Amino acid sequence: MKFQRVTVIGGGLAGSECAWQLARRGVPVTLREMKPQRRSPAHKTDAFAELVCSNSLRSDNPESAIGLLHAELRALSSVILGSADAHRVPAGDALAVERDAFSAAVTRAVHEAPGVEVVAGEVDALPEGVVVVATGPLTSDALTKELERYVGEKLYFYDSIAPIVSGDSIDMNIAFRASRYGKGGGDDYINLPLNEAEYTRFIAEVKAGQKLEPHAFEEPRYFEGCLPIEVMVERGDQTLAYGPMKPVGLVDPRTGTESHAVVQLRMEDKAGTSWNMVGFQTRLTWGEQKRIFTTCIPGLANAEFLRMGQIHRNTFIDSPRLLGGDLSLKAEPRLFFAGQITGVEGYVESAACGYLTALAVYARLTGTGFVPPPATTALGALYRHVTGEAHPPDYDYQPSNIIFGLFPPLEGRFKKADKRVKYAERARADLATWLPSVPPADEPRRSA
Repeated sequence: MKFQRVTVIGGGLAGSECAWQLARRGVPVTLREMKPQRRSPAHKTDAFAELVCSNSLRSDNPESAIGLLHAELRALSSVILGSADAHRVPAGDALAVERDAFSAAVTRAVHEAPGVEVVAGEVDALPEGVVVVATGPLTSDALTKELERYVGEKLYFYDSIAPIVSGDSIDMNIAFRASRYGKGGGDDYINLPLNEAEYTRFIAEVKAGQKLEPHAFEEPRYFEGCLPIEVMVERGDQTLAYGPMKPVGLVDPRTGTESHAVVQLRMEDKAGTSWNMVGFQTRLTWGEQKRIFTTCIPGLANAEFLRMGQIHRNTFIDSPRLLGGDLSLKAEPRLFFAGQITGVEGYVESAACGYLTALAVYARLTGTGFVPPPATTALGALYRHVTGEAHPPDYDYQPSNIIFGLFPPLEGRFKKADKRVKYAERARADLATWLPSVPPADEPRRSA
């Protein structure tokens, strides 16, 4: 069958996955990406599928919701999961990757896919024909204005990213290597212990530190799973000690005890040259970050920061109201949406949404009906979120990661410890019934 050419706007994880999956099924694709001519504030390279930290793909435990989504995408031969597995670095049970190598692999795969034409430059007007908008959380102002003609008022909130520290600038006479409860390799993280007095001083400095404020005409709406540290501190002095600075399960081998609080650093590359400050996304000014972190966190007195924390706008649409069951715009069915702009939060979730949108576009082009994944799968749970099926009618639609709260409830009663196992077992069984309905590509799928 000869297909009309589809335009995919955006070379992030959603756009790359969508374009690649369409190409594997014989659909010619024009991928529009504004890099290298222009970059968003959060992007530093010209590659596709750029990540802000090595651990952006999160837990690979198949009994967690995100780990289950990993497994489902592997079963579907996702280019994102395939590239991640090929460039994995140690991080306990997390799927951490060497970011540059991962992005390079995705970029190469998309460029080499048959029928894919990559066109660089910003898109300020939607082209004719079938279009997939996969522009992510930082859709350009020009394209945002163009989209407003179709979707109405723009929605936004603020997301923030954590600093990265040079490994050789960390004082290992103070820090110690360990994973929480010895998971994974047992020493995948660098830990910086704080006693109660040190923690109290750090909290006081964060409270007093200068912050970057949003413009007067913008209302900050933070994603609950990625709160800046200063926002968490506003909720109580001990919030960080029970959150990203939780010491539980991290015993200093030199003292045999847990400290009052711990700052964890996660490896950003295989060589261990750079380390991410786990959970330290922030809107403190760069000068204040360096001052507070070097003077108040033991082990960082001489720290070299390879990247400071920063804040950025995240744009998304009211998908349950605006999109149909095949993820196309009700008011303009030739327009499909994929990734974070639909209200899925997270890189893996974006890739998953890109995959589903590719299947929906393919169904449209072939005149067959789009068959969404079962609601009991991680893919189906995300689909339920975007289409509103997982939420009550009066739900104030907000971005969400994949969580078991989006899945249909389990039948029967189970102990809390058994619920994740049951969710995963049900998902794997129901995914197997759906896989034969997925249009075949140019290579065989792997089993879940």
